[in-house]
Amino acid sequence: MSIEDRIHWNERYRHPRRELLTHPRQLLVEHIHLLPRHGLALDLAMGPGRNAGLLQDRGLQVIGVDISPLAVQRAKQSYPGLMAFVADLTRFHLPTNYFDVLLNFYYLQRDLWGEFSRILRPGGLLFYETLTQDIRKVREDISPEYLLHHNELKAAFSDWEILYYQEGWRSSSHGQQKAVASMIARLPNG
Repeated sequence: MSIEDRIHWNERYRHPRRELLTHPRQLLVEHIHLLPRHGLALDLAMGPGRNAGLLQDRGLQVIGVDISPLAVQRAKQSYPGLMAFVADLTRFHLPTNYFDVLLNFYYLQRDLWGEFSRILRPGGLLFYETLTQDIRKVREDISPEYLLHHNELKAAFSDWEILYYQEGWRSSSHGQQKAVASMIARLPNG
């Protein structure tokens, strides 16, 4: 990420759509029963913290990371128990065998994928959802480098226990259609 990315995301959070601040991701809500009742979670590129807040309500301690200082500030205001800080994930080192849950929503940094098995504890859960190449049929402005190929996510985590996987078109929170891959996976115990 660059200073341009920080500026872009700060601007987006300066004038957010209402649903960006209030609703956790549907994948997380629909599968909340899979979450442990205690432990430590990491929310990568957390934005205003709505997913982190849901995890806190579930009983988890949550660390949130985002490149936008404004997003981190809003998340801390909304969820006082949240441990959140500003960081560029392209230059960020994550601790080994530390987290029970990892959230990665709408942030694609492929070189982090190999790190996920290192930072999660054995049996830890990964909730991952992001856009696929198909979105370019309606949004040609999105760079292909930020989009998953068909079955790429599933293939990248094929040695994990895939608890849920879905890929295709679905409605977004603002009424448009989006092409996404959604996955919940468990890191094997050893």
